[in-house]
Amino acid sequence: MSVAASPPARPAPHWARLGESTFVAGVWFLYGCYRLFGRWPFRLLLLPVVAWYWATRRLARRASADYLGRLAAATGQPRAAGSFAHLFRFADTLLDKLVATSGRLPRGAVRFEGAGHVEALLEAGRGGLFLTAHMGCLEAMQAAAGWRRGLRITILVHTAHAERFNRVLERLNPGGQVRLLQVTALGPELALDLARRVEAGEFLAIAADRVPLQGDRVVRVPFLGQPAPFPAGPYLVASLLQCPVFT
Repeated sequence: MSVAASPPARPAPHWARLGESTFVAGVWFLYGCYRLFGRWPFRLLLLPVVAWYWATRRLARRASADYLGRLAAATGQPRAAGSFAHLFRFADTLLDKLVATSGRLPRGAVRFEGAGHVEALLEAGRGGLFLTAHMGCLEAMQAAAGWRRGLRITILVHTAHAERFNRVLERLNPGGQVRLLQVTALGPELALDLARRVEAGEFLAIAADRVPLQGDRVVRVPFLGQPAPFPAGPYLVASLLQCPVFT
């Protein structure tokens, strides 16, 4: 008696290769409703948008349910919400990006801890490295950079998977003080360029929770019950540049 082996599970597609589903006119319409009526009317109009996305994006639905299940098992807490609420929360945070980029973010909305260390580096004419993540709003940091004269930030990004949404952000703030540097892989030329920027007193910002588009610079560690890859690139950059690191 023989038992056929199960086919190997298909690996999940890389985050940077997922197709974009941004409807630019819809983004402008929702942002205009927020400007006129506030956040709660915006959220009501967002409900059918998220419902359509939830119903048509099976991969996102499964990924959300898988994450929420692992989170509940790791914490010993029951699930607080389902995948629909999870996706709705993500969609709601996109408004934060629009508000911050447009310059309408009040200063009280951002809290800084350890800012004195950054101030000391600025006074000494030295740069450093900021590590960012999905937990937070990168655009809020861009807005905050404009509140402090002399603070220059270059953000290393890969936005090919969200070009239309990023064009909306560019239209909201075409003269932003923060520069974006498109990066797919860390090579010698890029490392030298980054070193020159830090030596000139500039700060770099890198998303430290995105596995690289190219290369294998990852470290696998236990996370929510299973090994998960985390990028080593940001920390290799900090080691090469020998500069202070802030989160």
